[in-house]
Amino acid sequence: MKLSTTIDSLPLGVDCPLTSSYVLLGSCFADSVGAKMRDGGFDVCINPFGTLYNPVSIARSVERLVSGLPFTRQDCVRMGAGSPLICSFSHHTSFARACEDEFLSVANAGLERCSAALTAADRIIITLGTAWVWEHIASGQVVSNCLKLPASNFIHRRLGEEEILSALRGIVEALPGRKFIFTVSPIRHLSLGAHANTLSKAALQLACDRLICEYPDRCAYFPAYEIVLDELRDYRFFADDLVHPSQLAVDIVWERFLESCARRDDLPKIAQAVKEARRKSHRSMH
Repeated sequence: MKLSTTIDSLPLGVDCPLTSSYVLLGSCFADSVGAKMRDGGFDVCINPFGTLYNPVSIARSVERLVSGLPFTRQDCVRMGAGSPLICSFSHHTSFARACEDEFLSVANAGLERCSAALTAADRIIITLGTAWVWEHIASGQVVSNCLKLPASNFIHRRLGEEEILSALRGIVEALPGRKFIFTVSPIRHLSLGAHANTLSKAALQLACDRLICEYPDRCAYFPAYEIVLDELRDYRFFADDLVHPSQLAVDIVWERFLESCARRDDLPKIAQAVKEARRKSHRSMH
């Protein structure tokens, strides 16, 4: 008797050897899997501008990393809701600092470090979170983060399939010679309702599928979304907010990821690296 729908872990066509270097970009699911890769001994750079959710912001982060163009005072934005902190529309609020000089120092140090990592990387893993974007009216820019500014400063809209495909195509063409793994985050964005979330995820899926058809030798899709929402369709696999996957779900997705794209002779080394990372994370009682 089968009590769940099994998502087969097939070879992706893009392998992930320990000898490669990786850049991971996208939603907080990229952070979770990236942390697993780091513990497993992979050479990774994770979200150099913080967590990014929509494909346009991810594409712009790649453009900035490729160009290496430093952030300037023109990029600095004072956050809303009475906050004195300074950030930018390109960064997650975890980068916010007390003054412009401090923010620019942190932002440009991260840019320089991760721009070099992107140059060295031969594998790029991108997790798409949502097709819904906030477009800053004054600048016409799709922002990575609204920085707690009034909603009246923005237009909230859903990207069309063609817009998403164009953004993803721009990423692939900006990084010739690299191989890509795309995935759609299983984390649901329910602020506009379940149906809006379904439409958003569907648009991301369709654009990914078309991209992979255009670049079959360089791009692959890993079914994290399907594993969590089809196979692990039980709230015991979710955190207390009933939206984010639990640690157990992340562990299962990680195992499937290794089954799909890790090299067999690397698996013992990865297991040993994970064991060593766990040992180092334990705090001494005495």
